[in-house]
Amino acid sequence: MRRLRGLLIADPAIVLGTLFFGTISLLTSFFDPSGRKQNVIARVWAKTALWCSGVGLEVQGLEHIDPAGSYVFIANHLSYMDTPVLLASVPVQFRFLAKSGLFKIPLLGTHLRSAGHIPVPREDPRAAVKTMQVAAETIQQKQISLLIFPEGGRSRDGVLQQFKEGGAYIAIRAGVPVVPTVLIATHKVLPFGGGVVESGKVKLILLKPISTSGLTLKDRGALTETLREMIAATLLENGYQSLPQVTSSSR
Repeated sequence: MRRLRGLLIADPAIVLGTLFFGTISLLTSFFDPSGRKQNVIARVWAKTALWCSGVGLEVQGLEHIDPAGSYVFIANHLSYMDTPVLLASVPVQFRFLAKSGLFKIPLLGTHLRSAGHIPVPREDPRAAVKTMQVAAETIQQKQISLLIFPEGGRSRDGVLQQFKEGGAYIAIRAGVPVVPTVLIATHKVLPFGGGVVESGKVKLILLKPISTSGLTLKDRGALTETLREMIAATLLENGYQSLPQVTSSSR
């Protein structure tokens, strides 16, 4: 379903698709403790949502990614469309850090835990450190990849914000490569605070993975700064002219 004008998020095709795939994923969670089949279902849902919204997608850099490998993907965050774009594009076993409150919802919480997603207690710094340790262990044990938006939330104006160091911490502790990931124009198809998905074209750029071999947790600040510089440079190459100075902050 494509439209020249915007498409409401509440469009029946998207709602029905989300309910359909969500129900299948929930049922699958009771028989798939690894969460791998749920990830496949999530990819199909994401592709369906993009198609229904009339969002065209260009992907660059997939040759850098081994589908059987484990990575920490560090991405800029422009829109709620970012997650569907990544799910639809990158053929790896993705898991996410999610608000701890979602895990308290009946059935949904069970579904998230069984799929291997990780709750984040944002209000408790000590618990947040424990969460990063658990995330690193989950990557190693389940041989999955993790997606992190280090800005801590969506950019309101498309300008790249400061990065927190949690993603670098997890990648170093897990001993897996970190992938600088750049999302382009997703805020144009679904702006911050908007309720309408506009048909249009977006781009996903996967830069070359950075090895964490030989790095220690003391290197997380420098790694975070390098990641932000790479993502900022790529954004500038794609027409984003207003970027603040590179500054990392601890998580």
